[in-house]
Amino acid sequence: MTIRERYKRTIGYFRNNNPDPDTELDYKNPFELIVAVILSAQCTDKRVNMIMPPLMEKFPDAASMAGAKPEELFEYIRSCSYPNNKARHLSGMSKLLTEEFGGKVPSEPSLLQKLPGVGRKTANVVASVLFKKPVMAVDTHVFRVANRIGLTVAKNPISSEIQLTRHIPADLVHKAHHWLLLHGRYICKSRKPLCSMCGLSDFCKYYIKNSGLKAK
Repeated sequence: MTIRERYKRTIGYFRNNNPDPDTELDYKNPFELIVAVILSAQCTDKRVNMIMPPLMEKFPDAASMAGAKPEELFEYIRSCSYPNNKARHLSGMSKLLTEEFGGKVPSEPSLLQKLPGVGRKTANVVASVLFKKPVMAVDTHVFRVANRIGLTVAKNPISSEIQLTRHIPADLVHKAHHWLLLHGRYICKSRKPLCSMCGLSDFCKYYIKNSGLKAK
C-alpha cells in the first residue's frame, strides 16, 4: 500500500464515521478556549471542564484575568496538574493579550506563541479549532496513532506534524487533529488498544505486526 492510499483510506474512514469532530473542551468564546487549552496540558479535558465555569465566572475576559495575581488564579485551578505554573501562564497570557492584542485572541500560530504558556501545540490547537487553520497539533495521542497506522514514521512531534500536514488536504487538517486524537483517546489506547473495535486494523501497521496477519 502506498502512503497516498494509506492516507486516503484513513481519511475516508474518519469522514464516514466522524464527519464533524470537535474538541471535548467546553468553551463559549476564543478567550475561554485558550484558557482551557493551557489548563489541559497533562490534564484531562474532564477535569478542565470542571475547573472552567467558576474560573470564567470570576475572570470572564483577558482584562479581568490580567488584573488578578497568580496566587488568586491558583485557588481556582489548584485541582489541575502543575497549578502554580499554569497560574503564572494565565496571568502573563492575559496581560499580553490585553496589552498587545486588545484582548482578542490572534488567529496566527506565530502570534499565539508569543503568549506565555502557549507553545507550538497549544497555538496549533487554538488556531485550528477557532479559525480552521491548516495546522496540526500533535499531542501524545496524535503522535501514537499516526505512527501506529503508518501515516508517519516519526521520532518527535515536529516530524509527525510535518508528515501529516504534507499528506492531509489543507481543508481537512483541522478535522484530522481531532480524528486522530479521539481515536487515540478511546480506541487506539496506549497500553491496551481496542483493535477489535477499530475500522483501520486491516491496514494498520501496528495491528498487522502484532497479530501476524498480512496486509490486505
